Amino acid sequence: MVDLTRAAAPPTVGASELFQILRDGVPRTRAELAARTGLSRSTVSVRLDALVEVGLVGPLDTAVSTGGRPPAQIALRPTARVVAAADLGASHGRVALTDLMGNRLAMDEARIDIAEGPVPILEWLVGRLDLLLDRIGRRREDVVAIGIGLPGPVEFSTGRPANPPIMRGWDGFDVPGWVRQHIDTHVLVDNDVNIAALGEREHAWPDVDHMMFVKVATGIGSGIVSEGRLQRGAQGTAGDIGHVRVARAGEVPCHCGNTGCLEAVASGPAIARALRAKGHDVTSSDDILALVARADIDAIGAVRQAGRDIGEVLATCVSLMNPAVIALGGSMAQAGEHLLAGVREVVYSRSMPLATSHLVIAQSRAGSAAALHGASALAIDYALSPAGIDEMVAVGEDRRLVSS
Repeated sequence: MVDLTRAAAPPTVGASELFQILRDGVPRTRAELAARTGLSRSTVSVRLDALVEVGLVGPLDTAVSTGGRPPAQIALRPTARVVAAADLGASHGRVALTDLMGNRLAMDEARIDIAEGPVPILEWLVGRLDLLLDRIGRRREDVVAIGIGLPGPVEFSTGRPANPPIMRGWDGFDVPGWVRQHIDTHVLVDNDVNIAALGEREHAWPDVDHMMFVKVATGIGSGIVSEGRLQRGAQGTAGDIGHVRVARAGEVPCHCGNTGCLEAVASGPAIARALRAKGHDVTSSDDILALVARADIDAIGAVRQAGRDIGEVLATCVSLMNPAVIALGGSMAQAGEHLLAGVREVVYSRSMPLATSHLVIAQSRAGSAAALHGASALAIDYALSPAGIDEMVAVGEDRRLVSS
């Protein structure tokens, strides 16, 4: 079995550098590539041959001739490989396959319980990926990278969960290593809110370089994009706003072990608890949303107050980071304008006018698909990076040598 995780020596043809030009999918001739890079056409041909051999690029017969033999164009082949994406939540699992441009090829979802532990959940994930691969007529060997979002803190450099409060048995578990035992490819794991922030930007705000994605569900967290790049912080905990202290929370205990956290008063379970105290029979976010849909005054008031609490923290974030967009996602964001109204009320009243003059605070446009979009984007970004291309070319050379 070829080890795709080893530090492969860059191929002598330097194909990865040339591929970055073709990554946008625009067809180009060898002459255009030579002019773009300053390399000779013979050198360009050698480098292209390495990419063609592993199927990443190929010729098109659509170039217009100016006389004589028409010039052959070369372009990315998006379906040469597939990328797997997984969004694993506290109670939901979504899995998808995409091509190298992020176009979805197949998708599946089911109810799961993340607290069952890593092995049962990851076995479910691998099983679903096999079913999807079979559905589209592909093999495990075609998967060039896998992106996974988990509902808790993750040390991104290792892909290991770090003291996740709702993920019993996952602390320190080598998620990438376990998955690679079954699907031999590169595996990237991140917090689900970071993944969703990537997906929201890719899907809905591609031209916005400064934004926040805020997930309001069982917990509360945010993903931060600055200068067009996801900001994880030193240990990967940037954006963990759910455990910032807010005035209304007082000494309300939080499952993190502290008191007075935003999550303790503004998350889905906290809103449900407040409504039960008023005599309503609610246990889940769906129950809350059903009450809101029926225009129940208590439910609308509780959701709007949660928005104000969230806005209290976001007003500080606006002063610190000056985002252009704050997108709210997660199950409670489906309450729509009631949650948004509370957030806007506090953010616009407490932030400096210059910071909010063009600030957009909106419901997530990607919705429940944000995390899958982000997991796919994370995997593609690695797979098509210079390091990822070098790995594929090196592995292709190894396999060719073995077969010969």
